[in-house]
Amino acid sequence: MSKIFIIGLPRTGTTSISVALLDMGLLVAHTAFTKKAFEVADAVSDAPCFSDFKQLDLLFPHSKFIYLNRELSAWLPSITMLLEKMAPHLDLKTGHFSPVLKRSFHQTFPTIHPLSERELAACYTKHQQAVFKYFKGRDDFLSLDVSVQGSLLKLKQFLGMPTDGDTNFAKLNVGRNVANWREYKHPNKVNANLAGLEHRKFFDYG
Repeated sequence: MSKIFIIGLPRTGTTSISVALLDMGLLVAHTAFTKKAFEVADAVSDAPCFSDFKQLDLLFPHSKFIYLNRELSAWLPSITMLLEKMAPHLDLKTGHFSPVLKRSFHQTFPTIHPLSERELAACYTKHQQAVFKYFKGRDDFLSLDVSVQGSLLKLKQFLGMPTDGDTNFAKLNVGRNVANWREYKHPNKVNANLAGLEHRKFFDYG
C-alpha cells in the first residue's frame, strides 16, 4: 500500500503542503498516531514521519517521500516558538500529548526546551543529513522548499498529478499560529487518532 510521506521537520511548511494535497483530492493526516490513520490516509505529514521515515519506508513499499527545506534564519525562531508552546505537553511523564508524538519529538530534539539556536541548528542539520543519506539516488524522493516560486508545480509533477491551477503554495500557519490545520475544514482530513479494529494501536517497530 503506497503512501506519500512528508518528512520535513515542523515549521518547514507541513501545513501548506498538507492543505495542497487535500485540494488535490487526497486523504491527508497532518500527524498520525494510530495504524488506522496511516492505513486510511493517502498522505501523512509531520510527526512521526520526520523521525520514522526509515520504518515507514519498510512498512509501505513504493511510497513517495518529500523532505521540506527551509532557510535556517526563518526556521530557528519559528521552531523555538513552537517548542516553547509544546514543551509542557511533551514531558514524557506528565505531558498530555500522544506518546507517539512525544517519542518523535524527543528523538529529534533531545532536550526539547530550552534549546539554543546552535543546538536547534544542529538538530536540523542532523535530520537533513540522515534523510539525504538514506534516500540518495532514489527517484521516490523529493526535496522541496514551499516558499520557492513554482514549488507546488514541482510537487504535482513529482506525484504525477494534473499540473493546471496554482503553481505556488498558499502561505499557511505563519507567525505564531500553530493550530491552522485544526481550523482548516475539509472532508478529506484524516483524524490523527483514528481508531480501527486494534483501537488506537500504533506500529510495533518502537
